[in-house]
Amino acid sequence: MSDQHITESILKDIEQNQLCVAYINTDGYNPRFGYSIGLFKQFHHPEILLIGLDSDSTEAIINNAKNQIVEGTRFIEGVNYPDFLIDLPVQFIEVQPAHFPDYMGYASWYNDYQDFPVLQMIWPDKDGNFPWDEGFNEKFKFEQPLLDRNVDFKFLEERNLGVYTTKEVLEGAPVLYVYHDEEGDWQFHHRSEVGNEDGVLVSLESLVKRDSSLNQVYHLNYGDQAMRASMNNDWQVLKAE
Repeated sequence: MSDQHITESILKDIEQNQLCVAYINTDGYNPRFGYSIGLFKQFHHPEILLIGLDSDSTEAIINNAKNQIVEGTRFIEGVNYPDFLIDLPVQFIEVQPAHFPDYMGYASWYNDYQDFPVLQMIWPDKDGNFPWDEGFNEKFKFEQPLLDRNVDFKFLEERNLGVYTTKEVLEGAPVLYVYHDEEGDWQFHHRSEVGNEDGVLVSLESLVKRDSSLNQVYHLNYGDQAMRASMNNDWQVLKAE
């Protein structure tokens, strides 16, 4: 579907339903997510982003939120809201604008690329623990990144994840080649061809601290590669076959 058809469909949905729900499915690595388009212009309420649930649930939950907003509810951070999941509450956090390009594409377009607020709806595990609670089920952390933080580190993995680089990178050479292999391991090199004897294991955070532009390729799927001619050039992504 062309961009024109997509934008026409968005405007039609908003005209008929006061909002549109955009949904992006998982590619096998990045989590699935959906978000509202129209809450800010229609109701002066932050748009709502929901990560990690299926499309039907996401659309139903965001439309439920819209109905409550129509009735006068203003969702805020730090409050348990019980009317979205069976037997479990949800909470909201404020999304940092640095994450908008990655998650709020058509909402940014609809809001004229101007400043607008976004709340991420956070769901708990089956025991009612939220991601920031002790005891939260670790297997769900990867499915629901928290976007009120980590502007300096966008990768889904933990900061202390061990990744592969080379001595020449540690000695100052720029990272010009990134590979996220099929097993989930990351490689960050100055060139695509390196010998096994040159490999060094370091923390992912240490490389991102050296070069924040690595955040631009956090989304590489399993088997994808990214290359650039220099640090002044854009990344070119080569998708896995």
